[in-house]
Amino acid sequence: MISSRVVLKLAIGSYLVLFFVYLFLPLVFMSVVAFNTSTIPQVTPWEGFTFNWFRVLFADSQMWDALINSFIVAFFVVIISVPIGLAASLLLTRLQFKARNSFYAILVSPLLMPGIIIGISTFLFWDKAFHLSGGLWTAIMAQSTFISGYCMLLIMARAQRFNKTQEDAAFDLGATHRQVFLKITLPFLKPALITAAALAFMQSFENYNSTLFAIGFEQTLPIYIGSKLRSFISPAMNALACIFILITITGAVVYEVMRRREAIKR
Repeated sequence: MISSRVVLKLAIGSYLVLFFVYLFLPLVFMSVVAFNTSTIPQVTPWEGFTFNWFRVLFADSQMWDALINSFIVAFFVVIISVPIGLAASLLLTRLQFKARNSFYAILVSPLLMPGIIIGISTFLFWDKAFHLSGGLWTAIMAQSTFISGYCMLLIMARAQRFNKTQEDAAFDLGATHRQVFLKITLPFLKPALITAAALAFMQSFENYNSTLFAIGFEQTLPIYIGSKLRSFISPAMNALACIFILITITGAVVYEVMRRREAIKR
């Protein structure tokens, strides 16, 4: 007779198999299509193996321009969002004031706002107030309004575990506020700052809704891909997806190898 524990293991195992098949099967499909000579993205019928779609992709100047714009926007979003998130998290964790909850709600509210609303409002604000038409600058501002909220939440989670007696001891020994911040507070928050910067970069790089309505006639990579998919689904887009999948897997493997080596050394 089969025990309940065996049934539970079979159920969990079946669920995990179905989950990972559902998760990774589309990625496998996109990767295979990138090497099919067919001009229509399809796995069957298989018309032949080719690297031509990668050559078509690398010869597309619009793709390179969009990719460069994505890196520019993401870089400045990190530069703006992480300091704002750091300042807000320190303010909320260090000071007790009556408007603290209201201030927290204001900082978090852009996370709940639809991206379309953020993009349109940012575009209209900079156009009406400063006569700046849509471009990379307005896209950076639109993204920073909500990505800084993610950074604040990440840094707050770390800042709330900080033991302030270290700072008090440093002040008693004659350290200045600047020295305490640079030598004690920032080193403690360093893991959260790195995580917030990485999250801000990835959130910016893949953002579509807010950027689409704020960037005007410029293009980032997600907007470029969206425009291509609306007009014609080229296998070159599958080649681009295959490259990103390869970069992601390589990064995950390198990180895991480095983590295990550090664990062995410790």
